Amino acid sequence: MEECYYMNQQRVFAMYHIETPYDLEYAAKVMAGEQSTGTFIAVPGETEELKDQFAAKVVSIEKLGEVPSPTLPGSKPPGGSNKSTSYNRGKVVLSFPLHNFGPSIPNLLATVAGNLYELREFSGLRLMDLELPNAFMEKYPGPKFGIEGTRKLANVYNRPLIGTIVKPSIGLTPDDLRIVVRDLAMAGIDFIKDDELNANPPYAPLKDRVKAAMEEIERVADKTGKKVMYAFNITDDIDQLERNHETVVKAGGNCVMVSINSIGLTGVAHLRKFSEVPIHGHRNQWGAMTRCPQLGMEFTAYQKLCRLAGVDHLHCNAIDSKFYESNESVIQSAKDCLTPMFGGYTVMPVLSSGQWAGTAQDSYASMETIDVMHLAGGGILGHPSGLEAGVKSMIQGWEAAVSGVSINEYAKTHTELKQAIEKFGK
Repeated sequence: MEECYYMNQQRVFAMYHIETPYDLEYAAKVMAGEQSTGTFIAVPGETEELKDQFAAKVVSIEKLGEVPSPTLPGSKPPGGSNKSTSYNRGKVVLSFPLHNFGPSIPNLLATVAGNLYELREFSGLRLMDLELPNAFMEKYPGPKFGIEGTRKLANVYNRPLIGTIVKPSIGLTPDDLRIVVRDLAMAGIDFIKDDELNANPPYAPLKDRVKAAMEEIERVADKTGKKVMYAFNITDDIDQLERNHETVVKAGGNCVMVSINSIGLTGVAHLRKFSEVPIHGHRNQWGAMTRCPQLGMEFTAYQKLCRLAGVDHLHCNAIDSKFYESNESVIQSAKDCLTPMFGGYTVMPVLSSGQWAGTAQDSYASMETIDVMHLAGGGILGHPSGLEAGVKSMIQGWEAAVSGVSINEYAKTHTELKQAIEKFGK
């Protein structure tokens, strides 16, 4: 009976890029042992039967080349030498029996992204992708609203959601915020979000900011029939998340935002259980996890975990942004978010940083989708003819992109886009 249970268990597959002074086969075995039944020396109880049931397995190894020096400090070459003639790079796929940890995000992370990073056999190690069994889908139902639910709440179809970030990020009183929100809502914007720096500060408590913003949003909606989606930053200690969420929903709010890496994936999953509105996932601190190409995690793996936990929108940077990330990486990130997981749910990519109407063309050409949220701060707020013109210019940029017309050609008959090009196109 017990043997049948273990034999029928599913497995988690994890793909890594590694760099090591050892041969790849040895390094892969060290990884598998460290993250399952083994340690640095054979111990009593580590029987062949136990290993057969619980050990991680090396599925495949692909050599990617050699480099003359280590990327990361602290690796220990064979024989204890301080020098190694070369460091091997490779792609390694490991599989772990699900019954080692069960469908649990925190315990999954301890297995596939735990002490591996600290092993002295490696001068580089990066989790690239994950393949998870259906048991995770059954435990974590994923985004509650996703793209379709977000579009329904915002009442925006057949184009991206156009949004912005409250600026200045820090320092606005609730009365200051009231004016900003009123002006943006009257300008016809689809989406507004708090900056990740501003959640529940003593000078402007969340409850006061929610009250001010929602009063203006409802007032404008009564006039125009359009209710802006506002992502209030409710990031906080776990025991405060539900209270913050309740503050937003009771005031008529239609979106909450959390800093994923601040509250953790378990915090996101906790929020998803009771959330009545979409969860806008901000990935600040992500650079610390990914900027070194031989360390940390690839977005392909990260976004799967975020989706599993339940975010409905996920930041991906953007084309030609102010950050270090390449356009190629941004494009792949957006496509990853839109690739169905478990044959079903997707998450809405959020494009932001250094955006204006002109970036729509390259975004659409490379990502081949309108199912994105396109946020522009200065690209809207800094438009020479004001906020409404800034919003219109963004929409016009996407109209041009989708119709296959160059923005310069489209601008000949669309004043707001023309002015945006003159202001930001240089």
